[in-house]
Formats: sequence, structure tokens, C-alpha cells
Amino acid sequence: MDGTKDSLAFKCVPERLTLGITRILENMPGVVDVLLAEREPAEKMSLLSWEQKNNCILPEDLRDFYLTTDGFTLTWNVKLDNESVPLGCITVNSVGRLQPLLQPTRVFSLPNAPSLADLDWEESSAECGLANASTPPHFDSRSRIFELDSSGGNGKVCLAYKNSTPGVVAQQSEIWFLDRSLCWHFLTTTFSSYYRLMITHLGLPEWQYSFTPYGPSPQAKQWASLYQPLTFTSELSLTHSAGDSHLNKLDPTKAFKAKAKVPTPKKKPSAPCSLASNAKSPGSSGRPGVVKR
Repeated sequence: MDGTKDSLAFKCVPERLTLGITRILENMPGVVDVLLAEREPAEKMSLLSWEQKNNCILPEDLRDFYLTTDGFTLTWNVKLDNESVPLGCITVNSVGRLQPLLQPTRVFSLPNAPSLADLDWEESSAECGLANASTPPHFDSRSRIFELDSSGGNGKVCLAYKNSTPGVVAQQSEIWFLDRSLCWHFLTTTFSSYYRLMITHLGLPEWQYSFTPYGPSPQAKQWASLYQPLTFTSELSLTHSAGDSHLNKLDPTKAFKAKAKVPTPKKKPSAPCSLASNAKSPGSSGRPGVVKR
């Protein structure tokens, strides 16, 4: 009897983790192969070992997540021309793959070899459009950054501990997105908020770029308009309200409206000159008049 209860409880875990998103995806047109990789919970010893190794305290919500499942992977495809094409992917790395973004320098590396710390300058936040936002993480020892998701090669979602001091345990963390141009973009303050965002965006390609000043690519926007119309419309309204000047605003009713032909004004016929002005008098030629006898 207890074994039956445990099995039923284990079957309810994926439903709670996905918040019912698998059933929503399966009912969408063209969506096939919705797969959720079920994983065992992480052991408490592995979490303690990670904290001691990296000198950081895991957030409470992320710790509870790992004690429920050691990582998360949900993929789904779309059917195009009778072929299954991978599209959506929702991923959270396991504890073993929660590795530092900046790996330690190798012993045999060159002393002047370039690193990400060389790109860390004070003006970087202003260049990335973060002048009025939260202070971004640093690539040097001032921050401890760990990769939560590789985002399919389009960037990296990171668990960032800012304002870290060497030898002191870091406790406060945030979720940031590092795009391919190595610019930081703030996502959420807690893992729970990020998890809800991740589920809401269905794991569509480049969904993290919705939180950047330049947004996702046109192809990603097309996928979002098909499978995420509610969120996609709200994001567009926020973009328009922010006064996005680089978007072309086209009114089809005006652009393709036939132009009315303006009638050309007809030239008025000139008034006939008086005979008195046109007719030449005999003495008007300058010759003396000849009198016939």
C-alpha cells in the first residue's frame, strides 16, 4: 500500500514541475514529441559538497528544486513538411553541471593569455544599455557566476553572486542572462521567478532576448507569434509604449490606398482682342496716305 502511494506521488511530481505545460503543448497545432526527462532528486550531500567547493550558499528555492529533481529538461518539436523539427527546450542544469562560468586558469597557460576579465570595464554596463538598471556581474573575482542553462548556444542563463569577497561565503544571488556579445541582462531576483518565466515562454528559441534592448531575431519572433501569442502581444505593447524608434510603423490602409487623381485645371481661352487694337489704320504703318484722284 505504501509503495502504491509512493508511485502515485512520484507520478504527480512531473505534473507539478511543469505546471501542466505538457498538456498545453500537446494540444497546440503542429506540436509533436513533447518529452520530459524524469530525474531522481539530488542528494543533500551533493548540495553541501557544491556549497563547500564553491564557497556559496544555494538559494532556498533552488535547493528545494534540486531536492525534488536533479535538473530539468523538457523538449518539444513541430511538424513541418512531414518532418519533426526541434523547436522548444526548457533546461535547468543538474547540480553536477552547475559549473562556474569562469574556469580557473591552467598552470601551463600563457601569463598574458586573454580572458573574460579583460573585457570587464566600468563602461560595459552603459554600452549594454544598463546605465539605469541593476549593477551587472563582473567577470573577475568580484562575482561568482554559475551556468544554469546554455540557451541552445544563444547565450547563458547564470546564477550570479555579486559583490563577492575572497574567502567569504556568498549568499545573495540573482539570475542574469549573458548574450553572445558578452553583455549582461537582468532577468529575476529569485530562481522561482525565473522558473515561471521559463515555463511561460515555453522554451522557445531566444526567449531570453525579450529582456534585452534589441529583442530576439525575426525568426524567433515568428515562432513566438505562433505558439505564444498572449505574451508576444504584451511584449510588443511594452516595446511600443517605450518609444522604440527603430521600428517601422506602417499603416496598410494608407500605404495601399489608391491615390485619387487630381483633375488638371483647363486653360481658359484668351479673350479675343478688340478689332480696334488689331486692325491697322491706314496711317499706322508710318507711310503718308495716298489720295486717289
